[in-house]
Amino acid sequence: MKYGSLIPLRKNDVLRHLKGNVACLCLFRKNTVLSEVTRYRAAILQKPVPSFQVVYKKHTLTLDDLLTLADQNWLNDQVMNMYGELIMDSSHHKVHFLNSFFHRQLMTKGYDGVKRWTKQVDLFSKRLLLVPIHLEVHWCLVTADIVQKKICLYDSQGNGLQKVGRNILKYLMTEAKEKKQTAFESGWTVKVPQQTNENDCGVFVLEYSRCLALTRPLHFSQKDIPKIRKRIYKELCDCKLHEQD
Repeated sequence: MKYGSLIPLRKNDVLRHLKGNVACLCLFRKNTVLSEVTRYRAAILQKPVPSFQVVYKKHTLTLDDLLTLADQNWLNDQVMNMYGELIMDSSHHKVHFLNSFFHRQLMTKGYDGVKRWTKQVDLFSKRLLLVPIHLEVHWCLVTADIVQKKICLYDSQGNGLQKVGRNILKYLMTEAKEKKQTAFESGWTVKVPQQTNENDCGVFVLEYSRCLALTRPLHFSQKDIPKIRKRIYKELCDCKLHEQD
């Protein structure tokens, strides 16, 4: 009822819930329950429940959207953008997350095509700007530290696509000129931090965004991704970020 499926739950989550609601949970019944959990997970992946939805502000997630967080599935734009909204809320809006369609629109229609996106937002009053980049079969993240005027590219596959960073730099300089923020029209640097070659690029983008927005170290790797996927699923359903366990 809460998550639409058992996919984001670990075995201990299920057992903890049952212990609070079932008088006797002997070993036999425990093993039976865990077997049923495994079977149900597989079934829901094959045939999702169509009526389950999560609605938060302007975002709506279906179970199909949430199931992109299962196994090694490719994260979609809906998951990316709602999680970005939760990141902004948790940072008390000192961080701004431009949604995943922004870079595409910028590349196809230029500055005029995205000019209205910040009509009610002063980017230069923020501490950090997060821009998820969807490159057909890959996700990466561009960040702009507004105070230090530094642009960084975070790419879990280590490709270091500096052209993408320069696209955002050009956008910010044009935005500064348009908004008469002369201090931000020059003096920017573009850097690519040293990274490792990992998979699950969409999950890495969300975890990079979360850590940078909440000023936490980037202490995670590929082995942590299954646990992170489950946590993100729960956070989306709960419409808030959790303390990491």
